[in-house]
Amino acid sequence: MDKLVTPDPGLMFWTIVTFLALVWLLKRFAWGPLLAAIAEREAGLRAQGAAAQKARDEAEGIKGELAAHLAEAKAHRQEVLDRAAKDGEAVLAQFKSAAEEESRKLREKTAAELGREKDRLIVELRREVADLSVTAAERLLRRSVDPSVEKAVLDDFLKEIDKGGRRQ
Repeated sequence: MDKLVTPDPGLMFWTIVTFLALVWLLKRFAWGPLLAAIAEREAGLRAQGAAAQKARDEAEGIKGELAAHLAEAKAHRQEVLDRAAKDGEAVLAQFKSAAEEESRKLREKTAAELGREKDRLIVELRREVADLSVTAAERLLRRSVDPSVEKAVLDDFLKEIDKGGRRQ
């Protein structure tokens, strides 16, 4: 055990020489290529980082463009919806006015038909009244009246009824 703690100058010399030779060999054949590989790897990582940053910047630009296109599409959609709503309101108003016009025409036609029917019924009623009056007058008088006289009396009677009916 004593030898382990006591230094031997020859062994120390050869240990230092061996260590220096190993350092020189490592520096010449291992560290140079190893440091070159590390430097190359570092340069590659920097290039990849720069490419990644460039790609990220391009992605942000595309994202901004897409957001602008989306906003433009939304505005266009809203414009189309507004225009469609206005067109729908215009068509509705047009249909409504057409329906009102048709209704007005129908009311006028019905009123005209009712007026004609009323006039026809009044004329018919007057003829019936005249016929009944003539019949009643004939029965009261119990005499035969000449047809031309009867027609003249009937016409006079109708004229009087027309004058009297219009005053009321």
